Amino acid sequence: MALPKAKEMVSSNPVVVFSKSYCPFCDQVKELLTKLGTTYKTVELNVESDGSELQAALLEWTGQRTVPNVFIGGKHIGGCDNTMEMHKGGKLVPLLTEAGALSTSSAA
Repeated sequence: MALPKAKEMVSSNPVVVFSKSYCPFCDQVKELLTKLGTTYKTVELNVESDGSELQAALLEWTGQRTVPNVFIGGKHIGGCDNTMEMHKGGKLVPLLTEAGALSTSSAA
């Protein structure tokens, strides 16, 4: 059940961060997304009752076991380093905009 649940979360939210509440790398990604004004869903795997099953399902689905495990517009982005690199390269904001995760009112 964990894999369909993870896929449902990803397909029904523009941005999903699979995280652990005590992870400093997860905090970096969440802080960046918040600073950019992103609408996103956080799934704290250490708080969810089926968190370990979800983490195993993510490994099966994406090949990545570590957190944060970031999805934008239904696409697997990767972890903290990938997300930060995309931002530095100017690719994160357009992707977030395309996914409908950024408020367009600030761009008006």
